[in-house]
Amino acid sequence: MEDRGQQESNEAPVNGETAEQAQPDQAAPVEQAAAPVEQAAPAEPQSLMQELLSNPSHDYRALKYGDVIDGTIMQRDRDEFLVDIGSKSEGIIPSKEYGTLTSDEINAINVGDQVLVFVVQAENSDGHTVLSIDKARQEKSWRLLQEQYDKNEIIQAQVTNYNKGGLLVNLDGVRGFVPASQVTDIRGGDDASKQADMARLVGSALSLKVIEINRHRNRLILSERMAVQERRDAMKERLIENLKEGETRQGRVSSIADFGAFVDIGGADGLVHLSEISWSRVKHPSEVLRVGDTVDVFVLSVNPTEKKIALSIKRTQPEPWSRVAMKYEIGQVVPATITQLANFGAFARIEDGIEGLIHVSELSDERVNHPREVVQEGQEVQVRIIRIDAQRRRMGLSLRRANEGGGFTMGDAAGGESVAQVEPAAQAESVAQTEPVAQVEAAASVEAVAPVEAASPVEPVSAVEPVAPAPVADEPVVAEESPAEPNDTASSI
Repeated sequence: MEDRGQQESNEAPVNGETAEQAQPDQAAPVEQAAAPVEQAAPAEPQSLMQELLSNPSHDYRALKYGDVIDGTIMQRDRDEFLVDIGSKSEGIIPSKEYGTLTSDEINAINVGDQVLVFVVQAENSDGHTVLSIDKARQEKSWRLLQEQYDKNEIIQAQVTNYNKGGLLVNLDGVRGFVPASQVTDIRGGDDASKQADMARLVGSALSLKVIEINRHRNRLILSERMAVQERRDAMKERLIENLKEGETRQGRVSSIADFGAFVDIGGADGLVHLSEISWSRVKHPSEVLRVGDTVDVFVLSVNPTEKKIALSIKRTQPEPWSRVAMKYEIGQVVPATITQLANFGAFARIEDGIEGLIHVSELSDERVNHPREVVQEGQEVQVRIIRIDAQRRRMGLSLRRANEGGGFTMGDAAGGESVAQVEPAAQAESVAQTEPVAQVEAAASVEAVAPVEAASPVEPVSAVEPVAPAPVADEPVVAEESPAEPNDTASSI
């Protein structure tokens, strides 16, 4: 029994060893599964290193001329800035490469600030990259200007200087040129006046539009006139939508032409025709208006299709002929100014908007072939009113009767009216040729003919005629010649 127990005890470890050896296939997978776990631990730093090496952001930048990049100010000296640009070496900005900055802008740059720089040289003799703030601003401005040109936008710029041809402006480092013909505030005339206008605009801000841009040729041409016109067109559309006929608005005279004046009424120009400037006769708008004058205008018509506005200045004022009947009367002597000469007479203005005609037969007691023989345009004269027709806006005047006494009657006015109606010069001359010269000199014109024919004393003259040729004695015949009496009576009438 002891031998048997000892034998079992001796076999137990053997069986244990053989059990472990009997299952080699089951233990192997456990050892193999643990092996990858032991090898995975050192694999993490290796993959992180690969990730860092494969990340392009950690590579040194291969810089070249023309690159525009961001940098960080690391150090500032009196003559240069040291900038971190993520390259194998730092970059430097010499003082000549930030010349467009003002002293305040330079003092505002501190260590750690971000700046936009332009690569001028990839590497100099010292191994540094040469950078420029000025060229970076220019490049950024060129790109922005190109976008604004493509979008047809209006930009703002300050006038820095001028030359013979126009104005110079600065657009964040880019110098632009505005021709003098494209500036609204530069007047025409000689070179001296243009130079004075351009000198006055230095330092002012202008609204501009890019009309030509060429980056390679460093060429930038702008226009203020186009920007102003575009803005005014937009304002004009809004104004036309709200403008109504019959309104009275205040405006400013913007320009003057031979046919009228243009008035700005708040974003849009309307035309005041020559005939609508004043109630009186106006030969040219410059006689009454000046550019820049502030005037009240009456809206005559609005054409939304053609975008045209017709205005009137005179209709904002009372019509002079509406009060003629209350202010003037036939037979009144008034001062007048000769405004125009014609073959049949002269026009005279007695006040603004009221003109009358002095017929050629009413200029002088003597025969007159043309009014210029008696009066001249612009001459101040005294005239007598012989006819008033307010409805037709006509007035008959007489120069030769202005110095007559108080013997002027309505019959004289009627005679003057009949003469004044004969306006054509041919008719006036034919009437004058049919009368004796003595009657013309004695002022017995068409007006005096009618009283002679109707006068009753003519009949006794014909009755005495048989006595006149008696040859008895010459002296009594001359002394008793009766036809002289009716002629004196007629002339007195």
